[in-house]
Amino acid sequence: MSLEEAERVELTVAAVAPGGHCVARVDGQVVFVRHALPGERVLVEVTEVHRGFVRADAVTVLAAAPERVTPPCPYARPGRCGGCDLQHVAPDAQLRWKEAVVREQLIRLGGLDEAGCDALGLRVSALPGGPLGWRSRVRYAVDAAGRAGLLKHRSHEVVPVDRCLIAHPAIQELPVLAAAGVSWPEAEAVETVATTGGDVAVTAVAAGSSRRVSGPERVRERAAGREWVLPTSSFWQVHPAAADTLVDAVLELTDPRPGERAWDLYGGAGLFAAALADRVGETGRITLVEAAGDGVTAARENLRDLPAVEVVAARVETALARRRVTGPVDVVVLDPPRTGAGARVVRDVVAAGPRAVAYVACDPAAFARDVRVFTGLGWRLAALRGYDLFPMTQHVELVGLLLPGR
Repeated sequence: MSLEEAERVELTVAAVAPGGHCVARVDGQVVFVRHALPGERVLVEVTEVHRGFVRADAVTVLAAAPERVTPPCPYARPGRCGGCDLQHVAPDAQLRWKEAVVREQLIRLGGLDEAGCDALGLRVSALPGGPLGWRSRVRYAVDAAGRAGLLKHRSHEVVPVDRCLIAHPAIQELPVLAAAGVSWPEAEAVETVATTGGDVAVTAVAAGSSRRVSGPERVRERAAGREWVLPTSSFWQVHPAAADTLVDAVLELTDPRPGERAWDLYGGAGLFAAALADRVGETGRITLVEAAGDGVTAARENLRDLPAVEVVAARVETALARRRVTGPVDVVVLDPPRTGAGARVVRDVVAAGPRAVAYVACDPAAFARDVRVFTGLGWRLAALRGYDLFPMTQHVELVGLLLPGR
């Protein structure tokens, strides 16, 4: 039996898979199903056909799993907004879902075995505030009629919405959506920000340019015992509790000591560099490497009171290969983009001889691939923590401690 697009078929769902899906099979054909839970009997509609697998949405639940709940958002359904993957899953079960995905990736891509995963004792922890109203940065797409909304799953089609329930309350109250009688005829997107420093800003984006609609050009964030001032376009964690949560994890796992040297690679505005500087003191040294221009500017401005911190404007791969960053080094923090650090960076970090590496990861697959490189070079994944920085979605944040020696 070969499934075709828009075809409907009844099936039983198996294990969770990366991407917010569960796996099922029909006559040996692999089906990745959204809006389902393991063990459920569902009627699915095929949305995409690929060589070797198909994608489908569960449109009718015939036998529900105990963890199933009614999605709080009316747009979190098949054929509508694709921003939330797991609104049909009870909050505690969402954490277990993400733990299962991380474990599967570490075994399949990271080279760990079941015993190795058990030894890590991975748990994904919820952050304060609950599963709704947490997202402090929301980019709304704009359709041809000028209506701001959110995109369908794996699509450029805009779904006009009257409210996004995972958005920060201050963003939910902004008059930017069609329900508020607002139109954006000349914009391609509307970017909204609500910061931990109390700032709220709206920017209209079109054809590579931007126009500030309301709020300040530069916003304040509070984290790691400091106030940060940065452009709204600069990267910052979208959950209000994320920055402090990650800083605490990195410091606890690596235990930086007075006088030590540390690298903050992919350092952004300098969140980890500032925290490391407080620990290593005046006799220590921190080198932050960042390629994005706004991140470099933000780091230099926000860390100017920390003479122990040097900011290097370069790609991490280039800085290491051309020895713009040199050892000795004691602690390295890796916080790469979703694609991961990659084998080249991992090899250069290992060659520098640090005593500990903290790896902050937003993609379990990329993290697992890099872990495999570390272990191939004689290192080990000694500890791993997971954090639900993105409730209601498939995404999970990891902080791993890598140490030399098997």
